[in-house]
Amino acid sequence: MEKGYLLLESGELFSGIRVGRHTSVMGEIVFNTSMTGYQEIMTDPSYAGQIMTFCYPLIGNYGVNLHDSEHGRIHMQGVIFNNLCSLPSHYQSIKTVDEWLKQSGVPGLAGVDTRAIVKRVRKTGTMKAIISGTPEVAADEWKKPLPRDVVGLVSTKQIHVYEGAGPHVVLIDYGYKKSMLTALIEGGCKVTVVPYNTSYETVSALHPDGVMLSNGPGDPLQLQPLFGELKKITSEYPTLGICLGHQLIALAYGAKTGKLLYGHRGANHPVKEITTGKVWMTSQNHSYVVEKGSIDSRAFTVTYLNVNDGSVEGLKHKELPIETVQFHPEAHPGPQDTHPVFRRFIEMIKQNKGEATHAVTY
Repeated sequence: MEKGYLLLESGELFSGIRVGRHTSVMGEIVFNTSMTGYQEIMTDPSYAGQIMTFCYPLIGNYGVNLHDSEHGRIHMQGVIFNNLCSLPSHYQSIKTVDEWLKQSGVPGLAGVDTRAIVKRVRKTGTMKAIISGTPEVAADEWKKPLPRDVVGLVSTKQIHVYEGAGPHVVLIDYGYKKSMLTALIEGGCKVTVVPYNTSYETVSALHPDGVMLSNGPGDPLQLQPLFGELKKITSEYPTLGICLGHQLIALAYGAKTGKLLYGHRGANHPVKEITTGKVWMTSQNHSYVVEKGSIDSRAFTVTYLNVNDGSVEGLKHKELPIETVQFHPEAHPGPQDTHPVFRRFIEMIKQNKGEATHAVTY
């Protein structure tokens, strides 16, 4: 076992045992509070450019299987564990997390005081961090910028079509999770997945019935050159925006976004539905939020608010068939309270086509 170190930009040093690929990396340090679902979390493209700390103390006890990955590879810069299980027990397990990390070329540390890391990040906020084989790094290392074009790294480069007998949905891929595609397919939709920078003309040529903007990594303002195209797309077709997609729609219509101190990442975030007063437990993974005061109230209604901090969790256009949610209704991992968001989107498409349908409620 080789000793390794996590160095925070604020000056703290944490030691552990190196797992995965033995290499040095820099990323933004974040944490996730989920107790289960580590395979889904580690394959969520929204973590691109980040070093992720698991709050839950035991990770890897049921190994890695062939079914639960949300993307074809791990996009995290690195992963931090407290107790990483080396002898998993599950009938579907094909490898350990350590073996998976090595095969993926992703470095990590185990045996780390993850509780102390989380307390520091909660107090100071997300910051640069380095996984290294030495306890010291050159001062110039901290001057290097973090990756910026992270959406370009995770988005598809080609158009992919998944046949279905129902409405045709164009899924704009900013780093979508497989379970989002699965939810649409299970709803009977034909789905066409397109790159993140696909133009309005290209989308129109596909003749969709609706459009979905996916989750994804990074600062939504990095995609500012696309706002004009997104406004044209969403003005023309029934649209659902999820996570980054929610933020992009808000920005395209003139709202502003801001960065949270340490983000929302986990499977137990309570969200209040404004119209009913009901509280739903949700899965979340984001650093940025839409600033409530910047939303044009003449055009949009706030549909959900975060119970813990009051941040905006959803929007609905007052005239156009546009809805957005900041949380993850596909819930992999996480509670499935809000999974009907997908059914409601499909019903919205059918209603826009003039088909006889009924409204979907929770």
